[in-house]
Amino acid sequence: MTSQQRAQCHAIIHAASAGCAVVGAGLAQIPMADRFAITPVQITMTIALGRVFNVELSRSAAASQILSAMGTNLGRGVSQVLVARIPVMGNVVNAATAATVTEMLGWAVAENFAKAYARELAV
Repeated sequence: MTSQQRAQCHAIIHAASAGCAVVGAGLAQIPMADRFAITPVQITMTIALGRVFNVELSRSAAASQILSAMGTNLGRGVSQVLVARIPVMGNVVNAATAATVTEMLGWAVAENFAKAYARELAV
């Protein structure tokens, strides 16, 4: 991954993570409600990351990548159920968890695209 690509990925991933944190904080008291708002943000992030590496993804292909990473969402669901109903603390924990999961997902996707891009250049 070039430094320019890394900078672009950084901006895309951090913007998506910040957006997911806001959603997570706002919907903390409603179990799993944030998933309906966070998943489209993560799909959009995945499509944008693909463009950095000249990979054109449809929404369904991006959704497929997100779904394959759903194991990380399992941990998010558990933490949300445990603390979501605690005022303020639930909001903070849910926001941090949503941002962290999105950040991890974003960098995993970016690294995957970077490796594929490097293989393509080597051919």
